[in-house]
Amino acid sequence: MSRTVIRGGLVITASDEVHADVLIEDGRIAALAAHGSSTAESWSAESTIDATGKYVLPGGVDAHTHMDFPFGGTFSSDTFETGTRAAAWGGTTTIVDFAVQTRGHALREGLDQWHAKADAQCAIDYAFHMILSDVHEGTLKEMDLLVEEGITSFKLFMAYPGVVYSDDGQILRAMQRTAANGALTMIHAENGIAIDVLVEQALAEGRTDPRYHGEVRKVLLEAEATHRAIQLSRVAGSPLYVVHVSAEEAVAELAAARDKDLPVFGETCPQYLFLSTDNLAEPDFEGAKYVCSTPLRPREHQAALWRGLRTNDLQVVSTDHCPFCFSGQKELGRGDFSKIPNGLPGVEHRMDLLHQAVVEGHITRRRWIELAAAAPARMFGLYPKKGTLAPGSDADVVIYDPAAEQTLSAETHHMNVDYSVYEGKRVTGQVETVLSRGTPVLERRSYTGRAGHGQYTPRGICQYL
Repeated sequence: MSRTVIRGGLVITASDEVHADVLIEDGRIAALAAHGSSTAESWSAESTIDATGKYVLPGGVDAHTHMDFPFGGTFSSDTFETGTRAAAWGGTTTIVDFAVQTRGHALREGLDQWHAKADAQCAIDYAFHMILSDVHEGTLKEMDLLVEEGITSFKLFMAYPGVVYSDDGQILRAMQRTAANGALTMIHAENGIAIDVLVEQALAEGRTDPRYHGEVRKVLLEAEATHRAIQLSRVAGSPLYVVHVSAEEAVAELAAARDKDLPVFGETCPQYLFLSTDNLAEPDFEGAKYVCSTPLRPREHQAALWRGLRTNDLQVVSTDHCPFCFSGQKELGRGDFSKIPNGLPGVEHRMDLLHQAVVEGHITRRRWIELAAAAPARMFGLYPKKGTLAPGSDADVVIYDPAAEQTLSAETHHMNVDYSVYEGKRVTGQVETVLSRGTPVLERRSYTGRAGHGQYTPRGICQYL
C-alpha cells in the first residue's frame, strides 16, 4: 500500500475551509485530520508533502474541451497528449472532451474515433460528451446504449448550418430521448440560420476583418436561441445545459427559467470574463486570435456574467479549450473572417484566472472551487470520485501557492499554440504541485507526468436532477 501525507495546508473545497492534513492511500483520499492533532501526527507514509502556507485543493474538472478537434479544414492544435499535459500544469486533473458524430455515420463510430485519439495519450483522467450531428431514429436509439456506458451528455448545435446544425424538430426529438434515458442535453445556443445571413451581408459589404465575427453573431441571436432551447426543453421535459454563455441577455433567460425551478443550467468561460470585443478589434489581423463562438462581447457584459456566477444562475466555468495557431491556422481567415477557425487556448489558465477573481473580490474561495471542480463534477456525474477531497475520493490534489505572482505568456505556457490570449496579464496565485490519483504529475513546478497515466472515466447522470 502506497501512502502519502500532505501536511500543513489550508484544505479548500466547495463546502469547507479547514487547516488539515490529508492522508492518501493507493490513489484515494483515506482521511483528513486537523493539523497537529494526534490522529494526523500518527500517520506514517512513504512521502510527505509540506503544504505550509499553501492551499490544498481538489483537482480542477474542465467539462468542455476540444482536443484534436476538426474545424474549418484543420484541427485544433492540442492533441490529447499536449492538451492534458497543459491542463495538469494548470491544476486541472480531469477533462470532459467532445466526441463527434460525423453526418451519415453512427454515434459509436465517432466515439470509437475519440477513444482511439485519447487512448494511452492522456496525462490526466478524461471522459467524453457526444456531439449529435445527425439526429434520426437510429442515432436516438444509440443514445440509450451510450448512456449505459457512461456517456451521459449529448451536445446539439443551433449554429453552423450545413456542418453540425440541428433544427428545432431534431433538438426536440433528442431532448425527448434524454428525458427518458436520464442524460443531459447540452446546447450551443446561437441562431445559426440568421447569423449566416448577417455573415453573407457583411462580407458582401467588404466588412471582412475579425471584429465583424463578433458583430454578426449578435447578442440577441444568442438570447433568442437560449430562450428557444429552454422552451424546447420544457416541452420535452428534459434538463438543459447551455454551453459558453457570453451575453447578459442570455444570462437573463437562464435566470428566468431557474426562477421557475426548471432544470436549466449554464456555463461560462474565462474568455468572456476577462476579454472583450476590444480584443477582436486589435489591428493587423491580431483580432483573429480571439475569434471563438459564442464570440467575445462588449466589456459591459462581464458584470452580468460575474453576477450570474455569484447567484448560481451560471453553475460552471469551463474553458471551451479549442486552440488554433495564429500562423497557418487563424491566418486561413485573412480577408474573410468567416474562415477563421473558431476557438481559443485556455485549459492551462482556468484555475489561475478564477483565483484572480477571488483576489479581485468577484467570488469567494469556496465558490472558486465549486465553479472549477465540484459543480462540473456533479453536473456530469463524476462526484464525489472527482471534484472534492473526501474519504474515498480520487486523490486528485493541487497544492496552490496563493501568494505567488506570475505573468501569463506564450513564452511560458505549455499549450501547443503559438500565442496567448492573456499575453502579459499579471495574476496572483500559481499551481505548485499536482497529484492525479495520488501520483505526482507536477512537483514544485517540475513536470513528472506521462502520457498514458490518465484513465478513461465513465460518468453517471447529472447529480443536480
